[in-house]
Amino acid sequence: MSAFRQRIRYHCFAFLSAGLVNFFVPSGGGQWAVQAPIMLEAAEMLGSDPAKVAMAVAWGDAWTNMIQPFWALPALAIAGLKAKDIMGFCVIVLVVSGVVIGLGLLFL
Repeated sequence: MSAFRQRIRYHCFAFLSAGLVNFFVPSGGGQWAVQAPIMLEAAEMLGSDPAKVAMAVAWGDAWTNMIQPFWALPALAIAGLKAKDIMGFCVIVLVVSGVVIGLGLLFL
C-alpha cells in the first residue's frame, strides 16, 4: 500500500477514533491529552502532517457532540423542550455531517 493511501486512511481513522473517544472523555482538552501522544506518534511514523491529524481529531470530537446535546441545553430550556425532543434531528445531523467530514478528510 502506498504511503499516500496510508496517510489518507490515517486521517479518517483519527476522525472516527476521536468520535468514539468523545463518548468516554467528553472534554475536548481531556480528549486531546488522551489521544495526542498516540495519534501524533503514529502520524510521525506514517509521515503524515501533525496539523492535519490534530484537525481530524478536533473534527471527530465536534462530530459526536451532536448526540451529546449539552450545547443545546440553554436553548431547550428557553423553548421548554427536552433533549429527547431534538435527538432524532441530532442523529440525522450526525450521520450527514459524518459523511461530509469524512469525505473532506479524504481530500485533505
